[in-house]
Amino acid sequence: MSDEKKLAIIATKGTLDWAYPPYILASTAAALGYEVEIFFTFYGLQLVKKDLTLKVSPLGNPGMPMPMGMDKWFPVLGTAIPGMESIMTMMMKQKMKAKGVASVAELRDLCIEAEVKLVACQMTVDLFDMNPSEFIDGLEFGGAATFFEYAGESDICLYI
Repeated sequence: MSDEKKLAIIATKGTLDWAYPPYILASTAAALGYEVEIFFTFYGLQLVKKDLTLKVSPLGNPGMPMPMGMDKWFPVLGTAIPGMESIMTMMMKQKMKAKGVASVAELRDLCIEAEVKLVACQMTVDLFDMNPSEFIDGLEFGGAATFFEYAGESDICLYI
């Protein structure tokens, strides 16, 4: 058994705001010398598509800080107004850029460069009739058993 520490991550969310945690944690762990694998399942598969058209979903996300103190006066139901998803996505992207935060694509590229193993859940790909050609090059496909084989020997396992 290797002395190298291992991190296993399950990525299940496919929105812009939920794309950051698995890629930030994976790239940081890899930079610290960890061997890292991310298993993308269900909506998390959006994070390994070639076309990253990710959006923020403000609906049902009461912890999301709103601009201009909107979280104090704007009703949660208002986030369901048509167009709010696009507005919130644009605002989030602008905020990230203004603060110098890397884009999801840049973070994903960092992970690939750091040899983070990216695995797509084959069952979910089949369930949603996804075409493997929609996904990035180098992505591996496997089932839950593939993940457990790695996670069973990991030092840290995260569900995101």
